Amino acid sequence: MLKLIDICKTFNKGTVNEKTALNHLNLEVKDGDFITIIGSNGAGKSTMFNAICGGFYVDEGFVELDGEDITFLPEHKRAKFIGHLFQDPMKGTAPNMTIEENIAIAYLRTSTSQHAYLSRVSKKEKEQFRERLAVLDMGLEDRMKQPVGLLSGGQRQALTLLMATMIPPKLLLLDEHTAALDPATADKVLDLTKRIVKEHHLSCLMITHNMHSALELGNRTLMMDSGRIILDIEGKERECITVDGLLEKFNSGAGKELDNDRILFSK
Repeated sequence: MLKLIDICKTFNKGTVNEKTALNHLNLEVKDGDFITIIGSNGAGKSTMFNAICGGFYVDEGFVELDGEDITFLPEHKRAKFIGHLFQDPMKGTAPNMTIEENIAIAYLRTSTSQHAYLSRVSKKEKEQFRERLAVLDMGLEDRMKQPVGLLSGGQRQALTLLMATMIPPKLLLLDEHTAALDPATADKVLDLTKRIVKEHHLSCLMITHNMHSALELGNRTLMMDSGRIILDIEGKERECITVDGLLEKFNSGAGKELDNDRILFSK
């Protein structure tokens, strides 16, 4: 499904600020995998996502999706089949445009429709937008003409999730997409995430700082450090491991203790 083959990325090469962000990273994601990812700040988690999305071109290695080499495919072309949610609920939507217009933009970007303009979205398609909004159970289907900027953070993040999956992507990337929300809203968005991923049988990578979520969600967990994957567990091993056991494996694989307070406090 997705293959990252010997990926390397160094920023500010040749300067005092040189930083190796991805260090010969290899990963194979199978069709239908729901993978949770944890690691300290600077471990390379978000950088790996940007390499997948085409936010930059890697220095070495290859990115393959469904057997196609997309290493040098521009970011806007990858967006047609890769969904990406960020930690900041303000990203991913246009606040001055209406809910309906935001959904239409996402739909037109990812669909095979020949429509070129928002004005050409059909009445039937708008009704489909309304039906999909109703699934969120937030009353947004009755506010389609309102600007997105009036929505709460949780509503915007749920809307962004819907937009990213209007036409199911080949791959969904979730970069701590509930971290900026209050606990109750975060739980609601997370439940919605699980439902959408299961409904569409999506292949999904989710960065999280919550150790319990990392082990409870999906079917596989990765730990990253210094731009590489130091632990990859699934199946019986993952089912039986505890949070403390996961930390022990990190310490063994990285040769140091985990120093991310957000992760440690989530124990």
